[in-house]
This record gives sequence, C-alpha cells and structure tokens, in this order.
Amino acid sequence: MSTVKEINTYVHFHGAPAKGKILMVASSPTISKQTGWPIGFWAAELTHPLRVFQEAGYEIELVSTEGGKIEMDGYSNPKDASGYSAHDVISLGYMQQQWFNDMLTNTTKMTAINPDNFVAIFLVGGQGPMYTFRGNKELEKLFVTFYESGKPSAAVCHSTTLLLEAKKSNGELLVKGKTWTGFADAEEEFADKAVGMKIQPYRIEEEAKKIPETTFKVAAPFSSYAIQHGNLVTGQQQNSGAAAAAMVVELLNN
Repeated sequence: MSTVKEINTYVHFHGAPAKGKILMVASSPTISKQTGWPIGFWAAELTHPLRVFQEAGYEIELVSTEGGKIEMDGYSNPKDASGYSAHDVISLGYMQQQWFNDMLTNTTKMTAINPDNFVAIFLVGGQGPMYTFRGNKELEKLFVTFYESGKPSAAVCHSTTLLLEAKKSNGELLVKGKTWTGFADAEEEFADKAVGMKIQPYRIEEEAKKIPETTFKVAAPFSSYAIQHGNLVTGQQQNSGAAAAAMVVELLNN
C-alpha cells in the first residue's frame, strides 16, 4: 500500500493577502571612529530576513535611525571589489529590484512610526549600529514597546548592542533572566586579523558577560545560530539573519 505525503508550504504569492506588517530598523550612515570607514547596515542582515518574511506572507516597512538614504557596509555589498560577499546571491537579487533600491533611498525616521501598526520588530545589524544603536534612547524605547506588548522582538549581529543597555518600563535590563546571542569575540578577532586593525570600539560578547543575571551564548564562529527566549529573538551574525527571521515567523504563526 502506497503512502501519501502532502506538503503545504505558505509562500506569499502575488495576490495573496498579507498577514501583517513587520518593522525592520537599520542604521543610518555614519563614520567609524576606529577605521574611518563609512559604515551603515550589513546587506545580508536585511535581505535574508526580508526574504523569509515576504515568503511567509508578511509586509515589511524599513525605517532608519535618522531617516533618508541608508548605505550598505562595503564588504557586505556583493558587487564590492573585495569579493567578500560575492556569494550573497540573495542580496544581489534584491539589488536588481527598483522597489528595493527606492526603499533604501528614502527611509522613514524610526520615531515617525506607530508601533500599533506592526506585528513584530527586527533590528538589522552591520557596523553602523555599534555607534547609532547603543545608548540610543529612542530606539531602546521603540524596541521595549514591542517587547512589552508581547510582540516578537528581534536583533541580529551588531544590532544586539542595543540590548546591553535597553531597559524595561520597570527599570530592569530587558536581558535580565534572558539567554541571548550576538556577534562573538572570536568573530571580532577574525575580522580584526583579516583587515589588520581593530575594527570595533568594543566587543558585544565581552560587554554582555559583564552583565549579571543574563546568559550570553555563542556558537562556532560564523555559523547560523539564533536564540528565542520568550518573545526575544537574537541572531549571532550575518549568517544567522534567516534563522532569526524564521523564529519570528514561528512566533507570529503560533
């Protein structure tokens, strides 16, 4: 007797109704005080989660810390002469779409949006967040608003720097009692050696391990690794964005 196996995967085909809107927040362009490089967001940490969200049937609104045009970190651009991200065909595919390039050219400032219009928040990483996210009280307030509403609240790679200081309305650190991840010291070490200088002004793992009553975990360098603890979702680095996004979708679907 033959076995019948059925698979029904929801993909957001043209014409299908959207399930809701997810807010993605990226860093506005800035200059690294360590390297002097122009920095911003990491391409794959936007495009890989974006693909997961769109295929699961969710709309996306991309905002930034200051509004206006945002820029990819050079090494994350698959067209960059370094070839560092030449394998990133997902980002390359999105870059062929006019609507995607228009979205990067004209972002809304994050303070102009109403959190009630969104079902989840996702912080895009990159080098920029090390300067534009940490200590950003407006972004902390926005992220905590989503978190305390019980909505999936996600951050990947260097955007997890926000969690070093973000506090809940009761004054406690959001990460108190939580297990979470972010860019690892071993990954910082690899990156520093690759370019021959110290790239970041501080290291997230090193800072996180100074915080009492929280657990910061990392997996093997540059592996896909994400953690979901309650409605907080975190991803280790650029290869973890899709995994973190899938956790957000799973939370929303449940």
